[in-house]
Amino acid sequence: MKPILRFERVSKDYPNAVHALKEVSFEVREGEFISVIGPSGSGKSTVLRLINHLIPITSGKIYLDGEEVSAQKGKKLRRLRRKVGMIFQNYNLVYSLSVLQNVLHGCLGYMSGIKGILGMYTEADKLRALALLKELGMEQFCYNRASDLSGGQKQRVGIARAVMQQPKLLLCDEPIASLDPSSAKTIMDLLKDMAKKRNIACIVNLHQLDVALAYSTRIIGLSKGEVVFDGPPELLTDGIIERIYGTSKENLMIGGGNEKRDIVDCA
Repeated sequence: MKPILRFERVSKDYPNAVHALKEVSFEVREGEFISVIGPSGSGKSTVLRLINHLIPITSGKIYLDGEEVSAQKGKKLRRLRRKVGMIFQNYNLVYSLSVLQNVLHGCLGYMSGIKGILGMYTEADKLRALALLKELGMEQFCYNRASDLSGGQKQRVGIARAVMQQPKLLLCDEPIASLDPSSAKTIMDLLKDMAKKRNIACIVNLHQLDVALAYSTRIIGLSKGEVVFDGPPELLTDGIIERIYGTSKENLMIGGGNEKRDIVDCA
């Protein structure tokens, strides 16, 4: 089975002389649920931005579903981006629109410009959006304005919008960082379940180490732009954790697992 995503010795340098990634290589296959962990500035967010070609790579190659991402422009790049759904820490919803309209935005990559602008969605699209909202326990809110929702509810809408896109890969940038522990667990459970049912590969940037250990089929640990660990959670030893973060596991999991020190990636 060919990988859905492949990084080949990818480096990224920013204009301020920050070396965000240094010859990073890895592959992602269908159905994998991968957490990317690491301290501030380790390069987690840079990895996600490069996949969608939101920023250019400095060197190396990235392949998405067999196509080189950096070689695509215009319509070809937009077509490739259809295969990648995004879930954001701050939701990125249109708060003046209804929940249903926000979910239907997942179809925009498949629509012509004028149909997208006018919101000319098909009945089949509307039924599919409603089914997704029901699956996420949000059907009763479908005509509510997105601004009226709680944080956890907003993230459910974000998941529905991303899955509506029918992606082969889901990218989740700190999807639970703004949520309380109970809502965070609900979102991680739903996210993993939705991806597993559809055999969608999922890459999640996380600063909660215990969440990464509990949910991932695989963990990629970054430190100073380099891959320090790439493997199943059970092989992530305390020594490797200390190498990734520069501190002990106990310092990263204060309070037995429910209260964590935030390790937010700003790269």
